[in-house]
Amino acid sequence: MAVDGPSGSGKSTVSRRLAAALDGVYLDTGAMYRAVTWAVLQAGADLADPDAITKIALETELSIGTDPSAPHFAANGINVDTPIRGAEVTGAVSAVAAVPAVRKQLVALQQAIIAGHPRIVVEGRDIASVVAPDADLKVYLTASAAARAARRSAEDATDVAATEAALARRDKLDSSRSVDPLRVASDAVEVDTTGMGIDDVVAHLLSLLNSKVSR
Repeated sequence: MAVDGPSGSGKSTVSRRLAAALDGVYLDTGAMYRAVTWAVLQAGADLADPDAITKIALETELSIGTDPSAPHFAANGINVDTPIRGAEVTGAVSAVAAVPAVRKQLVALQQAIIAGHPRIVVEGRDIASVVAPDADLKVYLTASAAARAARRSAEDATDVAATEAALARRDKLDSSRSVDPLRVASDAVEVDTTGMGIDDVVAHLLSLLNSKVSR
């Protein structure tokens, strides 16, 4: 299953729950870009230098855990689960993810992981359109700007207004990049989660998947 959508739409929580319900594995592609971004920042590379970013990305060894109950990431043998969620990486990840060579490298890795797992839920921003165009079900999760900001602020204990501004900035960067921009795939089902609880969203998507697969 492919799950796309902007930050704060509920992708991660919903995708993990779906993977567990399907007795499958879970892949957070956004965390892969964050792990590479962490490596780029650790190296002190210029975020405006795509060649420098590409060099670091190609040299970074990623370890990716796909257990939905305990997903984990390591870069060059260092556990980065905590730092990749920090403000520094969050502020830089869109710049790193916009580099075509980085996307090419990580998409190939993502597709290799998908090929090795018959039951997998993959979340990101270009899964339905680029990474897994043959997914059994393609979903685009969204929510109002206010709802997304409130959710993210609750997770990070940050100011709601500042969070909403940061999300808007990231949305603009991700949807306007030249390579694999954030968008709704033509054959994806768009689900607005603004007034829905996690259990409701998961149940709805499982119903959609069962309907799709049984046809």
